[in-house]
Amino acid sequence: MNGNTPLVHTGSSPDGDGDYLAFSMVKRRNFLAAAAATAGGMGSGGTPAAEAPADPPVRLGGARGVTSAITDQDRVYMREAIRVMRQVGVIDRSAFPFGAIIVRDGKVIATSGNTVWKDRDPTAHAEVNAIREACRATGSIELPGAILYTSCECCPMCYAAAYFARIDKIFYAAGWRDAGFPDSNFNVYDDMTRPYPQRVLAPQQMLREEGKAVWDEFRKLPEKP
Repeated sequence: MNGNTPLVHTGSSPDGDGDYLAFSMVKRRNFLAAAAATAGGMGSGGTPAAEAPADPPVRLGGARGVTSAITDQDRVYMREAIRVMRQVGVIDRSAFPFGAIIVRDGKVIATSGNTVWKDRDPTAHAEVNAIREACRATGSIELPGAILYTSCECCPMCYAAAYFARIDKIFYAAGWRDAGFPDSNFNVYDDMTRPYPQRVLAPQQMLREEGKAVWDEFRKLPEKP
């Protein structure tokens, strides 16, 4: 299965979904203005500013947050992700068994397995690889209307990557604990909810004014045509 495979998704399409949230983009300058309004209240502990920016919130993706009825076509896509999972993990034995595909408008636009060992890259999870491939294929860093099918429940990194890529929906097969990973692998969820000083990596801020100065300079640049 590849990017040219003419598969048709039989579930609700964004165009026909009354709950569909039209994707909208915020101009760079507006985004940075909102960031600047927030920056004054952001300290080393990550405390948000007291006053929210005046701009309305960004509406992300399409039918996000919608629990869909799983269709036969969804199962076709998921079985392809599982096929890739088995290929890399059992047949090639090149990585942990993870596979992912991304579908938009009834077409598979990306297919990938885990390549962490091959690439010596701890971020090269199947989902991240598929998102990178889909963005290259579409010429965009955003994938509204796309659906991610992954052979295993997303880790926090992969979920965040899908979130920031504006993917609409995630389906997964095996759960994290089905893979047999130790419970310590789940600690990141708790860690991310703690104040900075209590986190495992204990993020600390320094040279804020110098970093902020570059953002101030960037904000003054004219918009690209």
